Amino acid sequence: MEPFVALMRRYVVDYTNAHDLAVCDEIMEPDYVLRMGPHVVAGRDEAYKPATRRQLEQFPGLGLTVHEVVTDGERLALRFSEHGASVRHGGALAVWGGIGLYAWNGRRLTANHVEQDYLARRRQLADGVPDVAPPPALAPWDTVARPPDPAVERAARAWAQAGAPAVGDVVLDDGRDPAALVEPETVVVDDLFTAGDHAAVHVTVQGAFRGGLPGADEHVGAPATQHAAALVTVAGGQVVAGHVVRDRLGLSRALIPARATP
Repeated sequence: MEPFVALMRRYVVDYTNAHDLAVCDEIMEPDYVLRMGPHVVAGRDEAYKPATRRQLEQFPGLGLTVHEVVTDGERLALRFSEHGASVRHGGALAVWGGIGLYAWNGRRLTANHVEQDYLARRRQLADGVPDVAPPPALAPWDTVARPPDPAVERAARAWAQAGAPAVGDVVLDDGRDPAALVEPETVVVDDLFTAGDHAAVHVTVQGAFRGGLPGADEHVGAPATQHAAALVTVAGGQVVAGHVVRDRLGLSRALIPARATP
């Protein structure tokens, strides 16, 4: 098994799905940093573990299903779903997607640039109708490292700098609405690596809000910032397929700060 893949197996199986925070000490450095949307959770013990405990308190049966693993041996991207029943919502069920771009030092995890579709989670908890979980990867822990490809990187960077749009078979968030939320006036590629014909990307898009969020129509044209993580496939010099997870809930909260959101 690839060493980085073996570490992520421990992350998924022994830590997340077993709810064993003690494993964090073995697989993460003390200065581990998680970046999600505008938030920076810095420090394994003082910040990351408390945030995880709060999540597990709301979803005491929380599970994580892996849909895709991509690695070049030095970096690793994980596309996944989390799912569970919220005690804060009378046991309502939800499943929501995420994409994380992980870094390590050859022994332990050092950082993760991740986005999760918390807007989809909020919708499901509010209406009581859970989405259908995507199928799991058949053999995620048998993933083989593939070398970086400069041509794939160029294509993925050009796509990201266009705002990471829904081209070809690229699926945005829960797949319900492929429209762009923010006009890409300024785009920062925060993170990018490739492995064979795959690219993992994190971008921050700034521009005018275009609409597409519940209750936010009156804010169309307002300045907005959109964070997104993506895992895509490149062919013929273009992004042709993949998944993008945008911080739609964070954008909604920024536009409508008074709204109470679970």
